[in-house]
Amino acid sequence: MTGPGFGDQPTEVFAAVGDSAAAGDTAVREKPALAPLGKGGVAIRTAGEVFITLGVVVLLFMVYEVWVTDLFSAEKQSVASDQLDGDWAKDRTLHPELVDGKAFARIHIPSFGADFNFTVQEGTGENALAVGPGHYKGTALPGEPGNFGIAGHRVGKGAPFNDLDNLSSCDEIVIETQTDFYLYKVLPYDDEIDGWSSGKGAEPACKGVSTLRDSSVAGGGPYEKTFGRKVVLPSQGDAVNPVPYQPAGVLPKAQQAALLTLTTCHPQFSAKQRLIITSVLTQQVPKSQAKDYPTLLTKIGGAS
Repeated sequence: MTGPGFGDQPTEVFAAVGDSAAAGDTAVREKPALAPLGKGGVAIRTAGEVFITLGVVVLLFMVYEVWVTDLFSAEKQSVASDQLDGDWAKDRTLHPELVDGKAFARIHIPSFGADFNFTVQEGTGENALAVGPGHYKGTALPGEPGNFGIAGHRVGKGAPFNDLDNLSSCDEIVIETQTDFYLYKVLPYDDEIDGWSSGKGAEPACKGVSTLRDSSVAGGGPYEKTFGRKVVLPSQGDAVNPVPYQPAGVLPKAQQAALLTLTTCHPQFSAKQRLIITSVLTQQVPKSQAKDYPTLLTKIGGAS
């Protein structure tokens, strides 16, 4: 069967859409001009631009505060650690001279991992805290009766105390000095006081940890306000008093428990309150028995 080839078929031309459209014409519709903004519209647009700019500024500040200051502090911490090692290598003295901003001890928290360690500087000024945790001047020294107080940042500047709220009662905090390791354990929390000795306090991990309450005194005695964890206002500086939250002379030094109190801002990214973690000395290990922190961890069965 034969028929016309493809080339023999007539070409159909379709008319443009619309009655008045001529062949080859292109339909163009002009966009109407925007109505001018009134005073209110201009104000809203200006305010929006200001808020966007402020948002960018705040974001850049947060990046600087959280990450950039961490880098600066990491370098300062490395230098301080090297200097401390050098000082300790020179000689071993029981009570080294305390110099503002200079490291004299280290803090380790086994439950945060074997690599958690920061030098402890003398003083709580910004220069000291930019390096790492700082010792509240005038509070006790490691192992002494009274309250060894340490402050540290929770966000930025190395954030050494970022995870303090993850600590539980009986968790260990180790302070390393030139000659010794001092092992502190977090005191019972307020909801653990009742029944402590027959409850969690009876567990092996809580050996040496009591409520510090005096059962012969109504209310529990001088340590009635002392708990392992508290959240207080920034103005409550008595958290690092020799007996926490009590006047300085409430107990003679010989009768004071050897405590370690860590303080930091609370909640994260805010300075409205202070998180207080208080622990009690349970053991002192001379470096003649444990030459370094890894060796100590092996002896006490801590983090690896």
